Amino acid sequence: MSEDIINRRAIQWFPGHMAKTLRLMETEIRNVDCVLQILDARIPLSSLNPEIERITSGKPHLYIMNKADLADPDITAQWLAYFKSAGAGCLPMNSKQSGKAGAVKGPIEKELSTLMERRRKKGMIGARIRVMVVGIPNVGKSTFINSFAGAARAKAANKPGVTRGKQWITVDDYDLMDMPGVLWKKFDSLETATNLAFIGSIKDDILDIEELACGLLSGVRVIYPQRLMERYKLDEQALALPPYDLLQAIGAKRGMLISGGEVDTERAAKMLVGEFRASKWGRISLERPPQRAEVTDWEGDDADEDEQ
Repeated sequence: MSEDIINRRAIQWFPGHMAKTLRLMETEIRNVDCVLQILDARIPLSSLNPEIERITSGKPHLYIMNKADLADPDITAQWLAYFKSAGAGCLPMNSKQSGKAGAVKGPIEKELSTLMERRRKKGMIGARIRVMVVGIPNVGKSTFINSFAGAARAKAANKPGVTRGKQWITVDDYDLMDMPGVLWKKFDSLETATNLAFIGSIKDDILDIEELACGLLSGVRVIYPQRLMERYKLDEQALALPPYDLLQAIGAKRGMLISGGEVDTERAAKMLVGEFRASKWGRISLERPPQRAEVTDWEGDDADEDEQ
């Protein structure tokens, strides 16, 4: 995404409860067998929280690229290859589709095969598998858990900050610990921050919605120009306008006018961001995997498999 469009002030959203969540995660990680980290398939790298990576590095780990139904399938396939090349287990997922989250049970057991075998030798057949489910806000953790459980067991909403404390959810042979969504204190890049804002992981009320819409238009018109042209009936000349002028042009086409015939750009911006998040532009991925992956942190340390 273009950095000259978004206000150069750092976009930060780290409420006090997020610091508490990180401390809670550090305490509870010793009480689980493995970790499921939920990512957004449209921005897999930006939704990969380095603080979560640090805290959970000593446990078997499985990444779930959720909302894969909103992402470009060709780019998702590239990301799966990217994670695999780093030795990281990863699955695409649409948790809103009933029963789909159950597909992770086999990979979980594969990740825990050594522990499961040791339990079997000790006669601990049927011992419950304890899984910590983590991720940033608004990636669909609670929706994933509800799909996994086959019932509405965790709070779910299409906005960040809904889950505020750990919840244990029992499903068959699994105990799932649903942790609140958590960001990190300082983003290393403006691109990461704006990507998180685009998908709604940062609360809209701390952002300038017009700047956000302009940044989204600026980036998407480069990688998916035809989608914008078709959705908003634009020609190539209009698509080449400066982002704010393009926002005005789209608002005018949608009849979003105020007194004097001016375009209500705030209304147009809210419409644009809302339609992107609702996948009205089609299946779009905002990030491509790096051409040369040098990923070492994902492999983590050897898991501490001692029984708790």
